[in-house]
Amino acid sequence: MQIHNTLGRETVPFIPMTEGRVTMYICGATVQSKPHLGHGRYAVAFDVIRRYLMSTGLDVTYVRNVTDVEDKIIAAANEQGVGTDVLVAETKDSFDAAYEALGVLPPDLEPFATDHIVEMVSHIQALVDSGMAYEADGDVYFRVRQFPDYGKLSGRNVDDLMSGARVATSLAKEDPLDFALWKRAKAGEPSWDSPWGSGRPGWHIECSAMARKHLGDTIDIHGGGADLIFPHHENEIAQTESLTQKPFARYWLHNGMVTMGGEKMSKSTGHVYDLTEAIDLYPSLAVRLFYLRAHYRSPLEYSVALLEDAAAAYERIRAFLRRTKDLDLGTPDQDVLDRFRAAMDDDFNTPVALSVLFDAIRNTNQLLDEGRDAGGVVAAAGAMLEILGLVPGATDFSDLEPLVAEVAIRFGAQTGTVDDMVDDLIGLRTTARQSKDWPTSDAIRDALSGLGIVLEDTADGIRWHRQ
Repeated sequence: MQIHNTLGRETVPFIPMTEGRVTMYICGATVQSKPHLGHGRYAVAFDVIRRYLMSTGLDVTYVRNVTDVEDKIIAAANEQGVGTDVLVAETKDSFDAAYEALGVLPPDLEPFATDHIVEMVSHIQALVDSGMAYEADGDVYFRVRQFPDYGKLSGRNVDDLMSGARVATSLAKEDPLDFALWKRAKAGEPSWDSPWGSGRPGWHIECSAMARKHLGDTIDIHGGGADLIFPHHENEIAQTESLTQKPFARYWLHNGMVTMGGEKMSKSTGHVYDLTEAIDLYPSLAVRLFYLRAHYRSPLEYSVALLEDAAAAYERIRAFLRRTKDLDLGTPDQDVLDRFRAAMDDDFNTPVALSVLFDAIRNTNQLLDEGRDAGGVVAAAGAMLEILGLVPGATDFSDLEPLVAEVAIRFGAQTGTVDDMVDDLIGLRTTARQSKDWPTSDAIRDALSGLGIVLEDTADGIRWHRQ
């Protein structure tokens, strides 16, 4: 397996620290507002990487944090006139719902920054004691120039850098490059006690403390959006390795940005497309497919045309699953799986992996049309869909039951479960067509269509599905 390591900017073999085990820390969202389309991309990208590693037999511990105290959260809460805890709770719920709809597996651990203040204070104190950090008027700053490897992740030269902090340079800093580890308390902001007075952590120290607590001083994979390479991940490395004298992460993976009008999708640029809206307008797994059709490291430009194309492609997957749901499956076709794994072993190349999947779907349809056995190809396609997270959940028909019952009673069909009633109505429609009773046949079809139930005349007989 070859993966692109941002640290060194090259594609290298992936060899876990401990045989058979992988530790992953992914920078989660800063929950100050509803998720946009860009947030879904990082979640899906690392979900697929996690799923693929697990499919190879590796035991993966997956940690995705929640940043619940940070400048943007405080500003948004003040703007709305609510407490940061209220804003965080409401916003996180919207992220969780979107992730679930996109088929993103829950993390093994989901630490909140505010639950790790003790660890952050301890980390900062150790840096102060070592001389790598200093206190100034209740703030604590990291001495960037004292970390000789600063810039090794982003490739930036420290002498060419301006301040990498998220806030304006403070006059109390020894050097404009130094970044905040601790910020003194201000009116209207959440704060905690510390050796330097009441205050709150800086953004960068949060992830270092959470990653070290839950995964140890060195982790296998640290991931996040490409916009986090500098300054966030660069600062994480500096403040962590200054303390531990060990590599913080062995592999750094970064997903490309979703762009809109050529600019990064974010509130700061004003280019935002609401993720919840996209999931409402399109099948949620079609949105997932939209992400996977681009390599995870590449930029992905948002457009209605690309989402609609992904929705059409996803419908081909749904049609394949409907057609093959009752087939007897054999051993997965090894040639198909080998081609899929070759793509995924090449830095998780999902566009090529998807081409293998859709080749298998086309091959299956051809085999079935010719009356030949397709069990092995179907089994391989099922394995690929599972790894890519494109298997639809079970459809819930409970809301349709009383409506379908009305249609069944109108046409004299048996009442019961939705499946039984629709099957009986299809039988009545078939009888009507054989008798050339076109008005009845059309009326049954139209009644079901009005409920979102689509009938398909196929070579294998009449099938139905909920639109």
